[in-house]
Amino acid sequence: MKKSDIKILLVDDEPDILEIVGYNLEAEGYEVLKAENGIEALEIAKKKTPELIILDVMMPEMDGMETCEQLRKIPSLADTIITFLTARGEDYSQVAGYNAGADDYITKPVKPKVLVSKVNAMLRRLEKDTASKNVMSIGNLIIDRDEYKVIKDSKEIILPRKEFELLSLLASKPGKVFKRDDILDKVWGNEVVVGGRTIDVHIRKLREKIGDNSFKTVKGVGYKFVD
Repeated sequence: MKKSDIKILLVDDEPDILEIVGYNLEAEGYEVLKAENGIEALEIAKKKTPELIILDVMMPEMDGMETCEQLRKIPSLADTIITFLTARGEDYSQVAGYNAGADDYITKPVKPKVLVSKVNAMLRRLEKDTASKNVMSIGNLIIDRDEYKVIKDSKEIILPRKEFELLSLLASKPGKVFKRDDILDKVWGNEVVVGGRTIDVHIRKLREKIGDNSFKTVKGVGYKFVD
């Protein structure tokens, strides 16, 4: 992905920060979006789906922590990197930031060249993660998202589209429990309304084809893929 295709949302209530940081990121070739508070940031993020969000912690109306938590509830931003921009001496806990859903943090004041280097490094990580997601190799199972192909023990398994998408979702993060509502949203989206039993039926079919031990039911919550 070219830098000109990458959108960075910069969120800060200080005009000087927006101007200086925004200028340096634009000079690097990125498309920069700007917001002065958390509420505005949420509106822009929903519409533009940035690859990276740089988020100030201390802001009026909605602080960075709450904004980050709200951003993480938006399905289209699941792969967006969120980094906090924090001033030294602020009442900020890195653990609290990570718990809110942040991927990283930058301490200000920060020299423009250092900030740009950090941004470049974070976006390279995103590009690497995106590329690796196209072909997943888990034990004796290979999932090729580009070709909609599943290979187990060197034998290709033909899966209908929804079974393939469900398998890809669960296998994208082995061990993570995907809630039923999240599965419905990410696999079926805005299609005809389906019930929870639809997921159960598809899981049963996947167990028959991939292996019963590969999927675990977490009662009352959802399902997870077991490596």
